[in-house]
Amino acid sequence: MKCKTFFITGAAGFIGSNLAHSLASKGNTVIIYDKLTYAGNLASLEGVPPDKFIFVHGDICNTSLVSETLHNHKVDSVFHLAAESHVDRSIDGPSAFIETNINGTFSLLSAFRAYYESLDETRKQDFRFLHISTDEVYGSLGDDGYFTEDTAYAPNSPYSASKAASDHLVRAWFHTYGFPVLTTNCSNNYGPRQFPEKLIPLVIHNALAGEPLPIYGDGKNVRDWLYVEDHCCALHTVMQKGVIGETYNIGGNCERQNIQIVKSICSILDKMRPKADGFSYENQITFVKDRPGHDRRYAIDASKIKRELGWEPQETFESGIHKTVEWYLDNSKWVDDILNGNYRCERLGLGGTQG
Repeated sequence: MKCKTFFITGAAGFIGSNLAHSLASKGNTVIIYDKLTYAGNLASLEGVPPDKFIFVHGDICNTSLVSETLHNHKVDSVFHLAAESHVDRSIDGPSAFIETNINGTFSLLSAFRAYYESLDETRKQDFRFLHISTDEVYGSLGDDGYFTEDTAYAPNSPYSASKAASDHLVRAWFHTYGFPVLTTNCSNNYGPRQFPEKLIPLVIHNALAGEPLPIYGDGKNVRDWLYVEDHCCALHTVMQKGVIGETYNIGGNCERQNIQIVKSICSILDKMRPKADGFSYENQITFVKDRPGHDRRYAIDASKIKRELGWEPQETFESGIHKTVEWYLDNSKWVDDILNGNYRCERLGLGGTQG
């Protein structure tokens, strides 16, 4: 298959950086477009071949810079991953989520639609705008049932409300302007290069540092967990085979309670990095006050993407969590770089970034 030039927003973040590694490994060129906020770090891109990516330091709300980048590099398609995504931060400061997730998506759609209209008919046929969203837009489930692509939206946090709004904008650009969009809604991702504020890397970091392992409420909130490399494979599949205007739910078929997740990590660490005092890391578990509006259960029905596009996850939770813990143990310096913010463009040979 012909290699392409993909524009990835938020490509220095968790899912974006893993996607950049995946696409570049297949011979594609990736435009790394990232504002480099606290959760985006160039350390995550180390190992991507320098001749396969171009870094642009920019805000997705900067329509002129986005447009300039598109024309300069003759972009073929876009993966839109840039987003504020931490629920706790959205509760404390929702304005950044409105600005990035809603206004930023609107700015991108405006820039990309103008660029799309400038393409010749052959390139228009191949162009796609893939918008990556979350299962949180659907709200909360009870003990039974699953989110499908037809589930009504019912977001319960400022974060999920802002993502729901961006989903609606993308849908409107397809129905109003015929813009070639695709949308995916994924379950909780985990794996390498995730910022240590999220549950799994936070637990690994705190366990090794001898700090409390905080669990909200009773720890019985349920999430469907998706290994990030499986997610990247799904995104590439949707980009290649997805039907324009359609939405595809992407899940890992791995429902677990938060307390089960934490105990699984503790068990693995007990074997791979036992404590000097002989005690289990589980002794560091601490239950804390539940977050406001904490959804009880998310679970994805991913049968559509399997049936229509032939994708399904390859990792079980057991295999994925072992790979994840092992990666963090082997890459402690990456965690230090992320937490300390001491990574420089020069280490990747990025002298020509744009602001």
